[in-house]
Amino acid sequence: MSMWFTEKQTANFGITAKVNKTLAALQTDYQDLKMVETVEWGNMLLLDDMVMTTEKDEFVYHEMVAHVPLFTHPSPKHVLVVGGGDGGVIREVLRHPSVQKATLVDIDGEVIHYSKKYLPTIAGALDDERVEVKVDDGFMFIANSEKAFDVILVDSTEPVGPAVNLFTQGFYAGIHKALKDDGIFVAQTDNPWFKADLIHQVYHDVKEIFPVTRLYTANIPTYPSGLWTFTIGSKIHDPLKVKQERFHEVDTKYYTPEIHFASFALPKFVKELTE
Repeated sequence: MSMWFTEKQTANFGITAKVNKTLAALQTDYQDLKMVETVEWGNMLLLDDMVMTTEKDEFVYHEMVAHVPLFTHPSPKHVLVVGGGDGGVIREVLRHPSVQKATLVDIDGEVIHYSKKYLPTIAGALDDERVEVKVDDGFMFIANSEKAFDVILVDSTEPVGPAVNLFTQGFYAGIHKALKDDGIFVAQTDNPWFKADLIHQVYHDVKEIFPVTRLYTANIPTYPSGLWTFTIGSKIHDPLKVKQERFHEVDTKYYTPEIHFASFALPKFVKELTE
């Protein structure tokens, strides 16, 4: 008898994957966590029955969260990742030689533990000497920081459970305070097919705080609808004005200098969410 996992992405639509076996299943202090081995996508991390990452397609999300802002900033030295306990964004951050320290703050230490155990190609960089890992509330960590980071990357789940506060204007104001004078931040902002209202709200909340605000997209097949958005807020630097000499060679599978600019070319129905 075959086992299948289905994520109900809306009340009327879902995505299904064939599962070989369940590697871990537990209720943490914050969410339901499962690690399953799938036929198509390799090991898959599920939180509250939502796909967080898979071995096969993880590179798209992690590269696009990290490299767009890190190539936009002229010299990122201190980087903060909020959420992202699987370690994929940290791995990409460390590909930039200017980075001296990367801090990861995730509220759920079990995500970090099980990612290290079952997703070593994603989480392996968490043991790098440049990385500081903190099991803490990212919202409060941001609130207690001031002009401490060049780049802040918000790698959160969807706005449910412990991640709800990470989609508020107060959080974005705290990020502005926690960034240095030429700082940049990026947050994943879900998909335009099912969460158009969320994207519209987040974009305009960020735009009220940051002089440079832009939306960009990537194709991630295991995320709802496959079309994913990211919102970037910058105090000074514009991701569309990065000079070609800024791009150094980096080991990627999705991100390129061409993709950097092309990802900001939005389909009309997505662009309208920024208006």
